[in-house]
Amino acid sequence: MTMLRLLRFLIRILLKLIARFEIRGKENVPLTGGMIIASNHIGILDIVMVYFAIDRTDLFIPVAEKWEKVGWIRWLGRHLNFLFVDRFNPDLKAMRKMIALMQEGKCLVIAPEGTRSRVGSLIEGKPGVAYLAARSGFPVVPVAITGTEDKVILANVKRVRKSEITLTGGKPFIVPPFPKTHRDEALQKYTDEIMCRISALLPEKYRGVYAEHPRLKELLDTE
Repeated sequence: MTMLRLLRFLIRILLKLIARFEIRGKENVPLTGGMIIASNHIGILDIVMVYFAIDRTDLFIPVAEKWEKVGWIRWLGRHLNFLFVDRFNPDLKAMRKMIALMQEGKCLVIAPEGTRSRVGSLIEGKPGVAYLAARSGFPVVPVAITGTEDKVILANVKRVRKSEITLTGGKPFIVPPFPKTHRDEALQKYTDEIMCRISALLPEKYRGVYAEHPRLKELLDTE
């Protein structure tokens, strides 16, 4: 058994001990080929959730570079394909690396918000994921996660009670290439599209800053 398979096995055992899971839309996530899985981010468990839910061994996950300084996370990252990135400055080297890995057929798992939401609902998405999607042409699969808030998980563990976690995968979609003009406006539009697609999969209380977005209302009206 490879280290990746062993870690995936241990992650699944641990998660099943502390939570009950409902996974929806798993059929929307292809098992091969380059793509971007874009999800909301409400708790530290989100980072390993994909290894529980998706049967792919070619996943890679951008993680804030500050965690590279923590020995056991750095070790874990080597085996779980973490890509340590600078969250606060444009990291063009990391961007090129992500596109190259997708061109090799690997699957990028990323949170467009760039950090955990401290309020438990969607915060404003950053443009990095939209940029990657527009430049690479690979499909985006929106994923919604509920029940992984750190304070909820910790409280339930203390009470020896399992948390209720859901993961919902939406249908893949393609972000258009950048137009020759008005690129900034296009980038904002693409970012909103990704975030609203995630929001449409979430219960209302998780939609946060996108709750009243016109594009979200369009998506909900077409369901």
